[in-house]
Amino acid sequence: MTRRLTIQEAFWGNLLLRNICPPLDTPLPTATPLTIIIVLDHASVTGGQAKVAFDSARGLKRAGHNPIVFAACGPIDADLEREEIEIVCLGQTDILNNPSRLDAAINGLWNRDAARALGHLLARVPRGNSIVHVHGWAKALSPSIAGAIKASGLPAAYTMHEYFLFCPNGGFFNYQASAACALEPMSAKCLATHCDSRSYPQKLWRSARHAAMRHVARMPEAFDDFIAISNYQRGIVEHRLPRRAALHSISNPIDAEDLGPKTDPCSGDIIFVGRIAGEKGPLLFAEAARAAGVIPVFVGDGPLRGQLAAAYPEARILGWKSAGEVRTLMRGARALVFPSLWHEGQPLTVMEAKALGTPVIVSDGCAGREEIADGISGLWFPSGDVAALTRALTRIRDDGLAQALSLGAYQSFWSNPPTLDSHVEALQRLYREMLSRRDVRAA
Repeated sequence: MTRRLTIQEAFWGNLLLRNICPPLDTPLPTATPLTIIIVLDHASVTGGQAKVAFDSARGLKRAGHNPIVFAACGPIDADLEREEIEIVCLGQTDILNNPSRLDAAINGLWNRDAARALGHLLARVPRGNSIVHVHGWAKALSPSIAGAIKASGLPAAYTMHEYFLFCPNGGFFNYQASAACALEPMSAKCLATHCDSRSYPQKLWRSARHAAMRHVARMPEAFDDFIAISNYQRGIVEHRLPRRAALHSISNPIDAEDLGPKTDPCSGDIIFVGRIAGEKGPLLFAEAARAAGVIPVFVGDGPLRGQLAAAYPEARILGWKSAGEVRTLMRGARALVFPSLWHEGQPLTVMEAKALGTPVIVSDGCAGREEIADGISGLWFPSGDVAALTRALTRIRDDGLAQALSLGAYQSFWSNPPTLDSHVEALQRLYREMLSRRDVRAA
């Protein structure tokens, strides 16, 4: 059973995460610029994982380093090209969009071309000041890349945007039951349970890939350093890491403009922003909104859109919007509801809403709770509890509370904003530490 943090625990835990490194006015020692090979499935922004990876590439480039993005699938992000960041893209198709299911299954298990290309790239970068930083591999690259990383002898870090190193479906989540899963991954009970979002044969394929990742590629052992993006996530993965691995806390960066406190925080809709999928809890929000007499607004799309529209015709479903449109909608909203049912590592949407002065009603079963002080910058509710979410939606209709929570959200974010500069500063310190440790071992 998940214990809810007190407001004080959430505040101090978040403060610790944000200040894992010394203050920004403490200069880094002068050193040779680093080469950082940033590895992930896609060369364009397909979600929060790629956005964080590319933001870090841009920040590292501006700090005088040489980031190289290595990805399996195109298209290539135009902003990376404009900033003259080197990109190695293999032009492959990810597992989901590959027209050949057989080819998708084979490449998903072991992408030989990706391993070979990454090996060539790592062989040509300078020794002594190069780092490999992996952000994702499960949608196209496959476990095969671990061999190339080990063979290079370069220090390597892994940021845990999800949990594919530890769980076959990447989320410790039973998609059939729409609930977090407590089974030990790859145990007999796990293998016998249909938890996949698509089918049981797909679960068996994911389990085969997981076995290849753990016992053939031995992927976790390719990394000496792992990055957790929240304290909530640390509690989930810390005991599952290789014995000698180091676990670091580095918050994701948020690109936000300080627009000042809201002038009219009591107007606007109560909105959901994100993928309309079971693990995100959209049906939970719709049911609670109906009970509270609120019209739910959904910004996004996904596999449950049809079911949502049929069961809750009063819901307004706006579909995907541009980043600027999403910011406008969140700024104008009375509150954001984040009812996620799975173990979100550090939801960017919650942080972006706070920056805009929009309070968040957040599930206590994900890392979003770390960003919200209950009753100060938003409201918590027990994960999956429709009645509790209904009560929170009813409470937020009070103008006095909505105004106080809006100001609390704004002040909480801007008192210590997780900027790209602070993110890059933390990465640089970690990379220098990794290189120093490698030099000591070599000596």
